[in-house]
Parts: sequence; C-alpha cells; structure tokens
Amino acid sequence: MANYPLNKTVFKKDTYENTIDTSFSQVSAPPPPLEDTITVDEFFNLYGAIFYDIPSNGDTNSHEYLVKTSGDYINFEQENEDVQALLDEITILRQDLLAANEQILALQTNTSSSII
Repeated sequence: MANYPLNKTVFKKDTYENTIDTSFSQVSAPPPPLEDTITVDEFFNLYGAIFYDIPSNGDTNSHEYLVKTSGDYINFEQENEDVQALLDEITILRQDLLAANEQILALQTNTSSSII
C-alpha cells in the first residue's frame, strides 16, 4: 500500500482573518416566504378564472407555452410517437383487410361465373 504525504496548514486565530478572505462576494436573494406561494388547488382555481384572458399563442404567458412546457415535462412527444406508430399499424391492417376482402370477392365472382 502506497503512503501519500498529507500537508495541513494551520493558522493562528489572530492571523486567520488577515490570511483568509471571509467576506461575501455575492449574496443571493432569500427564497420567497411560504405565505406568498400558492397551492396546486389555488393555482388551478386562478387558472380557471383567467382561462379566457390568457392568449392562445405566444412564446410565453400563453396556452401554447403551457402546452409546450407541460408536454416537455411529461414527455408528451414520445406518447404522440407511440400513438402514431399504432395508427400506422392500424392503417396497414386495414389495407391488408381490404385486399383480403377484394380477393374473396374476386374468388366468389369467379366461382359464380363458372357455375353458370
């Protein structure tokens, strides 16, 4: 097992503040007080009250913005892709069913005409 030297610098109490900068260079704003926040129920009540005042389209503060940001949050695009894949499969199955029905009709027509 290797030995690694550990170095420790110790300052005397009276020289510590002269050596280490203990002042703040940045102070962030404190978080908002809890009484200024609203609950989810309050949000949806307010949203319902101003629903028709919100612009339909826009990069911010619009229904379009809410749909995009909420869609990103819940991975809505992936769900749309899954639904589209299923719709594509349904289309193919309908085409196959139509082709099979046309083939059945053609066979019935050929059988009917050969009986006469």
